[in-house]
This record gives sequence, structure tokens and C-alpha cells, in this order.
Amino acid sequence: MVRSAYIPRFLKKRLEDALADTPVVLIHGPRQCGKTTLAQHVGSELGYTYRSFDDRDVLAAAREDPVGFIEESADRTILDEIQRVPELFVSIKRVVDRERTPGRFILTGSSNILLIPRLSDSLAGRMEIIRLHPLSRCELNGRESGFLEELLGGALHPYRSERLGREVASLIASGGFPAALARSTERRRSNWYRNYIDTITQRDIQDLARIKGLTTIPKLLEAASSRTAQLFKLTELAGPFDLSRPTIGEYLTLLERLFLVERLPPWYSNRMKRLLKMPKLHLGDTGLACALLGQTVDSLSANRTLMGQLLETFVYQELRRQAGWGEVPIRFHHFRHKDGAEVDVVAEQGIDRIAGLEVKLSATIDAKDFRGLKKLSSMLGDRFVAGAVLYDGEEILPFGRKLWAVPLSRVWDQAGEL
Repeated sequence: MVRSAYIPRFLKKRLEDALADTPVVLIHGPRQCGKTTLAQHVGSELGYTYRSFDDRDVLAAAREDPVGFIEESADRTILDEIQRVPELFVSIKRVVDRERTPGRFILTGSSNILLIPRLSDSLAGRMEIIRLHPLSRCELNGRESGFLEELLGGALHPYRSERLGREVASLIASGGFPAALARSTERRRSNWYRNYIDTITQRDIQDLARIKGLTTIPKLLEAASSRTAQLFKLTELAGPFDLSRPTIGEYLTLLERLFLVERLPPWYSNRMKRLLKMPKLHLGDTGLACALLGQTVDSLSANRTLMGQLLETFVYQELRRQAGWGEVPIRFHHFRHKDGAEVDVVAEQGIDRIAGLEVKLSATIDAKDFRGLKKLSSMLGDRFVAGAVLYDGEEILPFGRKLWAVPLSRVWDQAGEL
């Protein structure tokens, strides 16, 4: 079980590098994922003043006089939960344009300003944006795994492990939010996640949009949880609700802005007409999904279909978290051909290094599990550097040119470990 003490975040170096040459750095991600802790940890080392817009008095002062609030801020200031005062972005731009000193402001936000162009554009060229996710398994282990680097490098080092077995369900149900992981029992973690949704619904969603159907939001998030790792079909999501599809679509966009759900885009080429171009839906954290669905470790272990879906989301989110601190950007997609061949996760680095990953709950693998990877490889040619089927096995096994079966635990463990 995770202790409540500070867990080092592997994005720290990226934040420090950005502060050395950029006037404004925004750390954004879901509420309670560790943004404030990271900002304060780095800020305390560098002498930053801290102000939070969750403080009602600070919030009122900023809204009353946004220009004066920023003008009177110290040269190095952390502004926490900046999305609550969007009018500050123009004032920050004015101050920064007068004096472009690196590291003037650290901003944190629980809403994705990239989905609000007028805000992100106001600080274009002046601000670096860093996405922080809930804790990865690598961070909880205290060491990077190097898995993505090996995979996209086209060579996986030898690795053996014990099967995860029942631990798979435990990892999925625990999720990655620090405060939830600090709870001593499964029941207490589940309670934390449910209270988290109540807080998001009553405060953050109301800050973003004054909507009448607040009771719909948790139900929509629950419906999305049951469809995680599946193709995004708005008609199916909207079906159980007495609301129009456009309205449900708007609510889903709100959940995306709060980093609670996301759409994984399809990989396709204009030259390949038989590829499906529909995104996949993924929950931002599997612990949250399990709490919404009322799933315990025992019930999840008994529901292999749902556990398979959630395991795919768990692996995808782990890869996303690891990619965040990498030196070279990695884009993620999924792949599905109209003949039924599919690949759960496609990782793309640059234009000529593409790897595919299939996620299996099984402890055994055979050749048919590589169908989608072989299809992707045949389409990409030399651009395809590696394909892996992740399974609950004990060792890495070759399954043909550039294809391997890889134990699930290798994603977050270092090579050569037991």
C-alpha cells in the first residue's frame, strides 16, 4: 500500500527544464492527480510564492481585479487551479510581454485549456504545457522501466517474471490517484473515488458550464466506464438517457476537458480505405472506473470480459503516463481494419517508427493473437519496428520477425527483473 509521503514524479525534470527558458509553465491534468504537490515541491526549491484559487478570498480578489492581481504578483508565483479565473490569461500575457523572464509563473489547471482555443492561443509562444497523469506504476516502483524506448527501438531485452494472477485485478481497481492509494482498504479507496466524482460534479463542472442535468454526469461517466476500450459510439452512450445526442455529446466533452475520459484516435492513412476511422473511448483511470461500476477485486476477477476491457485501459494509461516524461514525443492511436484485424495501441514516434501492442488477460498466447499486428506490419513495411502481445506470462517469447509475446509486468518493470 502506498504511504501518504511524497512520491517523486518523473515529470519533475521536464518541469525544471521548462522553467529555465519559458516565462509560463502550465501543469494540467485531473484534479487530485498531484499537480499542486509537484508545483509546490519544485517551487519550494526555487523560491516561488503560492496562491490557490480554491481559496475563496484569493478567487474573489482575482475576479474583481485580474489586472491588478497579476501586476502585484511576485516574480515567481504558483497560481493553482487557474481554470477558475480564465480572465487572468490576458493579464499574464501583458505582464510577460513586458518582461519575458523565464519561470515567472507556474500555473496548474484541472481543465484542459487546449480545448478552449481562445485561452491557449493567448499565451502561444509564452507558455509550455505539461500534462500530469495520476501515478504510474513506474513512479510507484520508484524507477523507470524503459519499455517504450526498447519497443520503439525494435529490440526487447531478455526479461522473466512471475505471473501476476489475481494482482491484475488489484492493480486495475487501485488506479493511480495518490489520495486513493493512500487509503488503507479497498472499501476506503472506493469511497474516495465516489466522493471525488461528487466534488467534480458539484464544483468543477459547474465552473465550466451551468448545466441543469448534474445528476446525469455521474451516470454518463458510469456508462462510459462500462464501454471503456471500446469504439466510441455516441448513439449507444446516449441511449439510456432522456436527453438528445448533441446534449450527451456536450456533456462528454465536459468530461474530456476534466481529463476523466478521452478518445484514442484511430491510426489510418488516406491510401488505406479499409481502415475504420472511429476513435476508442478510454477512462482516464481504472480505479475511478471500478468505483463507478461498483467493482471490487473479487467481482472484477469473476468478470473476465470487463476485466479485459479495463486491463486494456490500464495498460494504455500506463503507457501514456510513461510517454509524458520521455525525451521524444510519442503519439498513440488504435488500429482496426474492416476485415476485423485490430491492434489495441499503436505508438508512433516521428514518422518512421511505429509499434503495436495487443493486450491479453490470458496466461497463454498463440499465433492467432498476432493477426492484427501482422496486418499492421504488412501495411507499414519498414516503418513497423515492433509488435508485442502483452500477456500474463513469465518471459518474452519471439513469435516471428519483429513480433514478441511480452509479460504484462514488463511494461512497468525494468528488464532483467523478477
